Amino acid sequence: MIAPEKYQDLSPREAIAYQKELRALINLQELDKPIRYIAGADISFNKYEETVYAGIVILTYPDLIVIEEATAISSTTFPYLSGLLAFREIPALLEAFKKLKQLPDVMVLDGQGIAHERRLGIATHFGLLTDIPSIGSAKSRLHGLYEEPGSKPFDKTPLLSKQETLGFAFRSKAKCKPIFVSPGHKISLNQSVEIIKNCITKYRIPEPTRLAHLLVNRIRIEHKLKV
Repeated sequence: MIAPEKYQDLSPREAIAYQKELRALINLQELDKPIRYIAGADISFNKYEETVYAGIVILTYPDLIVIEEATAISSTTFPYLSGLLAFREIPALLEAFKKLKQLPDVMVLDGQGIAHERRLGIATHFGLLTDIPSIGSAKSRLHGLYEEPGSKPFDKTPLLSKQETLGFAFRSKAKCKPIFVSPGHKISLNQSVEIIKNCITKYRIPEPTRLAHLLVNRIRIEHKLKV
C-alpha cells in the first residue's frame, strides 16, 4: 500500500489508479461480533487552503455515551477533487486515530462508503487502512440513482448503480432530506443502515458524526484564533 503521508505526492491519475487497486480488497461480509464502541469521524477544511482538521469521537453503543475524543491538524497539497477527497482527508484522520486509547468496533465517517464511482469513498478507504469495520453516512449523494424514500422516519430506498445496490437513501427524520448510508469495509449493506438507525437521536445526522462535526469545527476555530 502507498503510505498516506505520500498521498500529496500523487497525481490525480495515480490516485484513481490506486483506488482501483484498493477496490479489490473491499470486504462487505456481515460483521459477526458485538459492537460495544462506535466512532464518529469528520474532517473540516477550506478547499482553497492546505490545513486539514480531523476529529474522532468514541461512544458506547447503543447508548451513545461519549468516552473519548481525538483530534489532529495537518496540511496537504493534494488538490480538492470530487471522488478523490480521501487523499486530502485520510492523513489527518489517521493522525487522530493513532491517538485513541479505545479502538472502536465500528467507525461511521461523514462521507461515502462504496457509494462512489470506484467504490472507494472515505469510509471504505479508511476502513481498508485501519482494518476497522466502517460505514459511510453522507449528507448528499455522490454516485448512484435512487427514488425518494417515504416520508416516515427510517423509510429507505436503495441507492443503485446499474444493478448494484451501493447503499440507501435513508429518511432519518420526517420532513428532512434523506441521508445516504453505504457500507465501507468489513460490514454488510443491511447492517450499515441498521447501525445508523440506532445512532439517530433528535437530529437528522447520526450522533457519532454529528459530535465529530462539532469537534472539528471547535478545533478549527480555536486554531484560527491562535494563528
